[in-house]
Amino acid sequence: MRNGRRRSPLRRFRARVFALIVLVALVSTGATAWLTAYTTGERLTESAAVEQDTVDTVHRELVEYGTLHGTWEGVDRTVGELSARTGERIRLSTLDGVVIADTDTLAGRTARPPSARPATFLDARPRLADEPPAWRDGVVALIDHRRRVLRLATCLTRDSVPIGRADLGDGRWTVVASGPGGASESMKRCLARGGSSADERRADERELSACLASPPRAEETPVRDPWSGDGGPSPRCAERVYADRLRPLAPVTLKLELGFRDERVRPVAIEPERALPAAGAVAALVIVCTVLLSRRMLSSIAAVGQAALRLGSGDLSGRVRVRGDDEIADLAVAFNLMADSLQRSEERQRQMISDIAHELRTPLANIRGYLEALHDGVLAPDRGLFASLHEEAVLQQRLIDDLQELALAESGRLVLHRAPVDAAELLETVRTAHRAIAETAGVTLAVRAPGDGPPPIDADPDRLRQAIGNLVTNAVRATPPGGAVTLGVDVPDDPRAGGVVVTVADTGCGIGPEDLPRVFDRFWRADAARGRDTGGRGLGLAIAREIVLAHGGSLTAESTLGAGSTFTIRLPAAR
Repeated sequence: MRNGRRRSPLRRFRARVFALIVLVALVSTGATAWLTAYTTGERLTESAAVEQDTVDTVHRELVEYGTLHGTWEGVDRTVGELSARTGERIRLSTLDGVVIADTDTLAGRTARPPSARPATFLDARPRLADEPPAWRDGVVALIDHRRRVLRLATCLTRDSVPIGRADLGDGRWTVVASGPGGASESMKRCLARGGSSADERRADERELSACLASPPRAEETPVRDPWSGDGGPSPRCAERVYADRLRPLAPVTLKLELGFRDERVRPVAIEPERALPAAGAVAALVIVCTVLLSRRMLSSIAAVGQAALRLGSGDLSGRVRVRGDDEIADLAVAFNLMADSLQRSEERQRQMISDIAHELRTPLANIRGYLEALHDGVLAPDRGLFASLHEEAVLQQRLIDDLQELALAESGRLVLHRAPVDAAELLETVRTAHRAIAETAGVTLAVRAPGDGPPPIDADPDRLRQAIGNLVTNAVRATPPGGAVTLGVDVPDDPRAGGVVVTVADTGCGIGPEDLPRVFDRFWRADAARGRDTGGRGLGLAIAREIVLAHGGSLTAESTLGAGSTFTIRLPAAR
């Protein structure tokens, strides 16, 4: 049944309200966290990108300075310009820790410790890979050209002559004086130094030849020589020779550090306008969910209220549509169950009044007819007439007593005087009380009990004897002459259940399967053609069931048409 099956707590209305609140809280918190993280991350990314761009700019321009000038002399001016343009503190030092330039010192302040940001390295030494591959004069000629450019650039820088880069048209470049009077005395003097000396050139050729003649080192991999006309393999040692021969003239590698320790981090600003769409979305979600929830809840409650008004006005047919599986649905189910119960109660009440009127109409009509005949002198009063009238009155009194007893049992007000009862002895008492009726009907009445005796039960012996007696009376009536009615007592199959099982079995005509569910209804008879004299009043089985239920037991019926019926009483053990 719907109200009997278990449901997950998450499907209940209370859980839905709680889930809605949690959802709103999670969405609000999540949206705020996401917005904060997104904005902060975006700002940090932008800040990191700007910072990296600054580092790249400073690094590139300083390397270009060292490559162009061939020395780090005079780099202070370039460092100061970069610091003013980028707002960074710049510190240049050799790998041995000798400071070459520091913007703190240039600004006249005490040099601050560098920051924890990782340092970068400035390598402005010439590399063979930077030379134009189309120039095929050989490695020695390249070394001579680069030596000439380095000496010229260093000389002009030491003379504080501004220099620039001039393209020679074949992929090579050189330096020229870019200040007023480019062909000054400094330019002439520096040009007079020339390129490589004869000794240097011979040393270049000797080292290169030795390199080419020796097997490659383990860490060197043969490469294609971009300057050889035939494209044949050449060892990577050519690059090593190129770097080794120019090292005395090239600028040393420097360490570049930006910032200072304990510098204040620039705050990341969160733009308020970015929070407005998220806040609006959360507010809209809350409003929509609240409207939907209240609409569903209020519509269901309004439906229950309308049905209750119809029920109060006497319309017992109104029901509420059940939707969902929460507390509101439980309310609708409970209302429908209440309406069903009221409607069944009303129908039972009407049926009971109809049945009582039917049962009382005939005997009262008989009594009234006889009394009117006596009054009019149609009949003479005699002992037989008065005996018949007395019998009719007694039958009506029994009917009224049975109805009162049934009403007490159904309302739970039937008084029981409990005591330990031996079921076998109780059945023997019932057999003795009904033996005369059974013998008159030609029916054998017997008792079957276990040899060691059943356990005692906690029951009202008088009421229980009345219930079993009603079953025996019906069984004798339903059994033709020569048949048998057996009263049995057994122990349940499950020893842990305790109690006893009492059966009343007959070999009578039986009850059809379509009539079996109605055997315990009031005023119901298996054969509608039988009257009160042959078929009873139709209350015995109903009273028997209510008495057994009052004892905490159960009464069931099994029957096979033409073979007999068996009524089973299961009673709990004595407490």
